[in-house]
Formats: sequence, C-alpha cells, structure tokens
Amino acid sequence: MGKKRTVQKSGGGFDAELRTRSLGKSPKKKVSDGILHIQSTYNNTHLLLSDKKGNTLCWSSSGSLGFKGTKKGTPFAAAKVGELIGEKAKTIGIKEVVVVLSGVGPGRESSLRSFASRGVELKVIRDETPIPHNGPKPKKPRRV
Repeated sequence: MGKKRTVQKSGGGFDAELRTRSLGKSPKKKVSDGILHIQSTYNNTHLLLSDKKGNTLCWSSSGSLGFKGTKKGTPFAAAKVGELIGEKAKTIGIKEVVVVLSGVGPGRESSLRSFASRGVELKVIRDETPIPHNGPKPKKPRRV
C-alpha cells in the first residue's frame, strides 16, 4: 500500500517560509518595555518595535511577509504582521508597550489587535497621523 499522499495548502496567502525565517533569529538583548510604531498606508502596513530610546529591536511589514500587490494593504496582511511582531516581542522579553499609530490605512486597527492578543500589555495608544491645517494654495481659475 505505501504512504498516503496528502496535498499541503500554503499558509493563508503569504509566504510561511519568510515568517519562520524572521522568527528564527535570536534576540540580541532583553528589554522589558518599548515603543510599537505602526505606519499604515493604503498600500502597506509597517510595524517597528523599539526600546524607550528609539533603537530598533525588530520590524516587519506586509510586503516582507510575502504579500504582493493589493493584498499588502489588507487588514488580514496587517494582522499577520502584528502576530509576527508580537511573537518577536515575547522572545525579546517585552511586557508593555506604548503604541504610536500613523497613517489612515485599513490595517492600523487589525495589526494592533493581533499584536495585543499575543499577551503584551498596551500602556498608551497615541495617534500621530499628520493632518494638513490648510494645505497648499489652490490653482487660479482658468481664463478662457
């Protein structure tokens, strides 16, 4: 009879190999609290975890996980990035973070929720999305 052959499905539309490779690196230092920067645009979502001084501990984005094209800007891709950074934060030893949100993309909330579900306590959530207060001067009307 022999072994049964089974078809393996890929892990939800992103490259699982990239995810395991980025988790495989051991952390260089142990830190108890830090700052999580979330930059969410319409095309991508970037998460950066730093210590209190602003030195980068780890980072990831939807594109670095293997999502391509319009799928990078989805809340699902952002949630996967949040899970990955949450697991990295656990290995570094982070207990609590201050969250700094920037941008108006669809992934800002889902990435934060999936990061928080990994057991890291959120101290403060601060929104630093740039807002224009008047913008540039409009064009003159056309004379025809």
